[in-house]
Amino acid sequence: MGVGSDEEHEPSYTVDELAARAGVTVRTVRFYGTRGLLPPPVIGARRVGHYGPGHLARLALIEELQRQGMTLAAIERYLEQLPADLSEQDLAIHRALVASWAPESAEEITLRELERRAGRPLTEQDVARLAAMGVLDRTVDADLFRLDGTLLRLGVELLDVPIEHETILASRTVLLEHARAAAQELSRLFRDEVWNPYRESAEDPDHLNAMRSLSAHMQPMVVQALVTAFQRSLREELRAAFRSR
Repeated sequence: MGVGSDEEHEPSYTVDELAARAGVTVRTVRFYGTRGLLPPPVIGARRVGHYGPGHLARLALIEELQRQGMTLAAIERYLEQLPADLSEQDLAIHRALVASWAPESAEEITLRELERRAGRPLTEQDVARLAAMGVLDRTVDADLFRLDGTLLRLGVELLDVPIEHETILASRTVLLEHARAAAQELSRLFRDEVWNPYRESAEDPDHLNAMRSLSAHMQPMVVQALVTAFQRSLREELRAAFRSR
């Protein structure tokens, strides 16, 4: 992880200094520590905990993941999948990649504003169907939702399509499972072919910006490739299914 190193040239922060640099409270730092989101500090003289740049980089990554709307439980699972030997530079790269691939359309919206944008009143069943389609997510406030505005128009149009709620949920589950498998394989490919070579020769200070640029260019290409492949495959499967009847 690159944290807790005792090399003399590595900066060391007290919990107050770490919190100030990260823009969070001391209570937040300690809470993340109890949840396992931050490795423990190195305990020095007088039982004072010392944190390093790796802790600071990890706090920045957690902040980026929260900006995407991930819960602490989801962030916990996310961080558990990272290699244990990531340095602060690796974490900075990971944060840059996360930021460049993060959806920018999520917004918080009230039910009244949601209905105005939808152009129609929405029943509880309508809201449930929109949530099942991934158009919106509920929050702890019953009148407040996180909306993906790019999907709202299509979602509203599908409200009047005679498809059972359970069918929508099942379809979404299938799509998410296969999308996750594709994302994991693409992440493995990116890690092996781009990230690991960088880690082995981390001498170029501009490499982080280069990787951010590469990731940003990859996103539309990958999305378009997935959409095109899915459209072709679905068309072929539907044609074959109805031809056999």
